[in-house]
Amino acid sequence: MDNFKLELQNLTKVYPGTVALKDFSAVLDGGKVYALLGKNGSGKSTLVKCISGAIQPTEGKMFINDRPLEPKSPIDAFNQGIAIVYQELSLVRDLTVAENILLGRYFKKGPHDLVIDWEKTNQKAAEILAALHIDIPVQATVRSLSVGQQQMIEIAKAMSYNPSVLILDEPTSALAQHEIESLFNVIRSSKEQGVIVIFITHKLQEIQGVADYVTVIRDSVNIGTIPIAEATPKKIVEMMFGKVRQLSRPNLIVSKEAVLEVKQLTRKNKFSDINFKLYKGEVLGIAGMLGSGRSELLRSIFGVDHFDSGQILINNTPVTKTDIITMKKMGLAMTPENRKEEGLVQVLSVRENLSIANMYRMASHGFLNKKMQDPYVEQQITNLQIKIADSNYLVSSLSGGNQQKVVVGNWLNTSPQIMFFDEPSRGIDVEAKQQIFQIMWDLSSQGLSSIFVSTELEELLEVCNRVLIMRHGRIEQEIDPGQVSLDELYSLCMEA
Repeated sequence: MDNFKLELQNLTKVYPGTVALKDFSAVLDGGKVYALLGKNGSGKSTLVKCISGAIQPTEGKMFINDRPLEPKSPIDAFNQGIAIVYQELSLVRDLTVAENILLGRYFKKGPHDLVIDWEKTNQKAAEILAALHIDIPVQATVRSLSVGQQQMIEIAKAMSYNPSVLILDEPTSALAQHEIESLFNVIRSSKEQGVIVIFITHKLQEIQGVADYVTVIRDSVNIGTIPIAEATPKKIVEMMFGKVRQLSRPNLIVSKEAVLEVKQLTRKNKFSDINFKLYKGEVLGIAGMLGSGRSELLRSIFGVDHFDSGQILINNTPVTKTDIITMKKMGLAMTPENRKEEGLVQVLSVRENLSIANMYRMASHGFLNKKMQDPYVEQQITNLQIKIADSNYLVSSLSGGNQQKVVVGNWLNTSPQIMFFDEPSRGIDVEAKQQIFQIMWDLSSQGLSSIFVSTELEELLEVCNRVLIMRHGRIEQEIDPGQVSLDELYSLCMEA
């Protein structure tokens, strides 16, 4: 099969008051994987939106296989060979694998027959999976699959349309390590079919395993494309940020005063017999593989989900009723793992999303008071360096990293005593991660306590005073981050 080619010439996108993309030129060849890197707000989302037809460039030209590419909409781009698999999955969970892959294109018994030929439909889906070396039964329901397997089905569905370009937006953000390697095998199979693969990620450590080239955007400009052999972490960070000041954990003073105590907390099939204390000013990490019960534990303590037995004490006071309203009143706040569905209201503005959790302090006579609201909104936009020209813009218009900052800012506006950070750095670039970590340390210095859950175990070693190890829904061990290497921490977290 002949390889495809995507040529971009001087792509520029100008919005009122800002240049989102400037004179971006590149030639991408088929049969190659290009890792597209850049900090939040760098212009990579704008570039992808131009290619996919979500927006039209102000200037510049695009060519696909030497033919002009001028998509007026995502559907138009799709029909011209551009396929995108987004970070948020879009499968129909109660349909089978085959039904999802060939949705709307099922084989019929005859040319004028309305009866679906399920044998041919399943056979075609099986052929698509086999070409990508995906070993998943076509008649399995999507609901029964792991997140990693669902991500593979998304790619298989996109590849079933025989695209020239396959764009993957943060495909590994919610995957365990073994699922990531399986996904990489699928990506390699895709490029073997001559497809141009654009792989967007913030995880610098994983690109060595899948990419052929690295393309970096900084401040709306194409900094360059280098072969993967030259893409050392130092080189990539230099291209993405110039000179970046690396943070080191300050010597935080942790009080012996327990602000949160959990005793024998149990939720059937999620976690059992959980016991720990969180101290004033402490950043406590919880490490574990996906499915270990980390997020479920935080959700139950915060009152999002129920628990079956056990006790929670806040400042030595037993909590008799656990729901979100009660826990918020007692000084707890939580940034959820799924920011899109649980942390934000996508149809509301940045201003409104920064006000939701703290609305009672911004209201007068039952109505939001703009003068009361402004200081809270402006403080978080400034402190968290949320990149937006106007706080009245929809929060959905922000990059993933800036959306995460809005989630954090919303809860910081409640002046909490205890913060739960569940995967706060997911989909955030190196610079934004450091800002989040600095926020945790600044809060710690003010006496606020945090619990930090992260799939990126190296972050826990970098940020936390103490780390608890969870396996199979139990806390199995407590470690001092300064005394354990990353390899040792991974080994401790692996299921026995």
